[in-house]
Amino acid sequence: MTTRDMRAAKVGTQDITPDRRRGADLRVLLSPRTVKATKGMLGVVALRPGDFVSEHYHPYSEEFLYVVEGEVVVRLDGEPVPLATGDSLLVPVDVRHRVENNGGRPARVVFALSGLAPRPELGHVDTEPQPGDVPDTGSAAGGVR
Repeated sequence: MTTRDMRAAKVGTQDITPDRRRGADLRVLLSPRTVKATKGMLGVVALRPGDFVSEHYHPYSEEFLYVVEGEVVVRLDGEPVPLATGDSLLVPVDVRHRVENNGGRPARVVFALSGLAPRPELGHVDTEPQPGDVPDTGSAAGGVR
């Protein structure tokens, strides 16, 4: 498929099965799996107080974070970077990162990745144990209901 063959695609958060394997409620909205995107992906993560997205890195992608609501701490190679509503952050390729909601209010963060791995299983590398035995009801690559 060429970019000329692509069609616009609308996907709502309610259309995507939540993925909690890495902690918080993560939903990949636009991706190769959900809309046949070829250059990147976009999603949203909802973090209740105490929630986190476990540490990982992307060997092929830059990640862009934008805080829509609340406050989070993003740890870049272990160093804390506090973000509040309206803040954004670039996470470079190969930088370990973890997103935490250490506050008392829910937070919502939009994330986008630019540059895709040659195969989906190569695009995300976990660097800490996954929280609990949460059943895999979705996929970090975007499980559509």
